[in-house]
Amino acid sequence: MKNWVFVGVVMLAAGLVGVAPHAQQQGDDGANAVIPWAYTLNAPRLEGGGGSAPDPNEVLRVPGSSVTFMRSELRNLFDPPDWHPDNHPTMPPVVSTGRTPDVRACGFCHLPNGQGRPENAGLAGQPAEYIVQQMRDYRNGLRRSGEPRMGPPRLMGVIGMAATEEESQEAAAYFSSFAFRPWIRVVETDTVPVTRVQGWMMVPVEGAGMEPIGTRIIETPEELERVEVRDSEASFIAYVPTGAVARGETLVTTGGNGRTEACTVCHGADLKGLGPVPAIAGRSPSYVVRQLYDLQIGVRNGAWSDLMNAAVANLTVEDMVNIAAYTSSLAP
Repeated sequence: MKNWVFVGVVMLAAGLVGVAPHAQQQGDDGANAVIPWAYTLNAPRLEGGGGSAPDPNEVLRVPGSSVTFMRSELRNLFDPPDWHPDNHPTMPPVVSTGRTPDVRACGFCHLPNGQGRPENAGLAGQPAEYIVQQMRDYRNGLRRSGEPRMGPPRLMGVIGMAATEEESQEAAAYFSSFAFRPWIRVVETDTVPVTRVQGWMMVPVEGAGMEPIGTRIIETPEELERVEVRDSEASFIAYVPTGAVARGETLVTTGGNGRTEACTVCHGADLKGLGPVPAIAGRSPSYVVRQLYDLQIGVRNGAWSDLMNAAVANLTVEDMVNIAAYTSSLAP
């Protein structure tokens, strides 16, 4: 295995290699039927499942923090746990508590330090203008997901409709005021641990062994327990196909002989953003693949989406995997 710095998780169906995703007609099953590793769906909860439920009164701790929380406090969408209050500025109300009933606290999903997780966006260090525009696109129904059943994007649609312009501006000013930190370790490999979806993430199945990676990215927590308690300093490992980083570099920096447009033109030479254009260096590869696919099939068509039309039109799923592998391997 070859280690790189960064990334997230993404898994691709091997049978789609070399086929342009827009040639895959979006059916009733949604994008999960096409690239299930990127559009993760939790398994249905079954009545009377085995095992005992965790103690809601258990006092929890994480490394590097003197803060404690009871397990019952971890799932409050209007008061998310802040394990490391010293690693970010004071949160505005929309980030720390939100507004009932529909404006959930931004800090719950995106975390107080804006790092996010593979199932949603990392907002730290993104341009304020970009964040505000995305909220407007959600509000106006112009930004949707290729997989309507995936919880986090669906929730953003609800929040976007309910949040005021002022709340969007406050959240954007906050998250854009500090840098995104390295949190993804990219590993090139031919085989990966067998995984399942848990909490919208891919997690290894204990004792299930290894399987071919195919044309996928598998983004999984380095330490599952820390991620499950929403520790904002937890990290991820992204398994990508052998050679994907180099192939992605060619596409990103040159356009691959007309296959796409060079990403550096708009996102900057270091891919850390340019003006209102977002940073893509060091971000979750799962997230990057979802955005490329959503743009290609036309469910993400907000104010600036037309600038991406030519870039995504001819991409195959394999191309998307390679691009995301490279961008996530870079320093943010």
